[in-house]
Amino acid sequence: MTISTPLAGLVADISQARLQARPLTWPPGVPADLPAAYTAALAVRAERIAAGEQAVGYKVGFTNRTIWPRYGVFAPIWGTVWQSTLSRVDAAGPNAGVVSLTGLCEPRIEPEIVFGLRAAPMPGCTLTQLVDAMAWVAHGFEIVHTHFPGWKFSAAQAVADEGLHGRLLVGRPVAMPRGTAPDALAQALSGIRLKLYGDGVLKDEGFGANVLDGPLQALLHFVQELRATPGTPPLQAGDIITTGTLTDAWPVLSGQTWHTALEASGPVAGQLEGLSVRFD
Repeated sequence: MTISTPLAGLVADISQARLQARPLTWPPGVPADLPAAYTAALAVRAERIAAGEQAVGYKVGFTNRTIWPRYGVFAPIWGTVWQSTLSRVDAAGPNAGVVSLTGLCEPRIEPEIVFGLRAAPMPGCTLTQLVDAMAWVAHGFEIVHTHFPGWKFSAAQAVADEGLHGRLLVGRPVAMPRGTAPDALAQALSGIRLKLYGDGVLKDEGFGANVLDGPLQALLHFVQELRATPGTPPLQAGDIITTGTLTDAWPVLSGQTWHTALEASGPVAGQLEGLSVRFD
């Protein structure tokens, strides 16, 4: 990928900020817009792959309209999920995991709904075609972080900062039966009610409908709209996609344990479980 000299400087800054866990000090208006930001983010992605890292999917952020005014970002963004940032619960044990916060800057927890693809959805796919391409659904925690102090950034800066992705813990997946009715699934996932606890204290409550009216709708938006970014690799079988936080993003520290209580009914959604994570 060939990029301009100013963008090359941004790419170098992003890489060093990640490797050294240090802040970025770009002035307002840098990068200038979302196309420039995605160009920088894709260049960082290419560098990480060239260095031997494996991309395993995507995170979609800022789908929760209720938090847009708090962060000054008013539309969804996306970034890459890596094998090195991905954790899964032990299938034979409790729906719980351990996640290291080492190397993250101002980390926060986001309870989300995560999808796994059995096949690549076709461009411009319908909701039915999207569901046909899905292998499983799970509840997960994305740990987001930012190299901009105090979580003060523009939408373009959030995109360039690798979409704010830090870690992803995927809970026990629920298989997607072939022939699942898409409208019923969308309604069931939209109806999720979730409570988020930090060290046993209720911190927040969220709903599936918070993320672009539902996690399945958020996934469809990603496939239909955000995937149009020039230079973006195509989706493929096995990709993991997480669809945005159902609550606000909450600061976390090493030594804490966070968990959710999840209520849902209907196809697939009714089998999802609450999830627990301990931070090292």
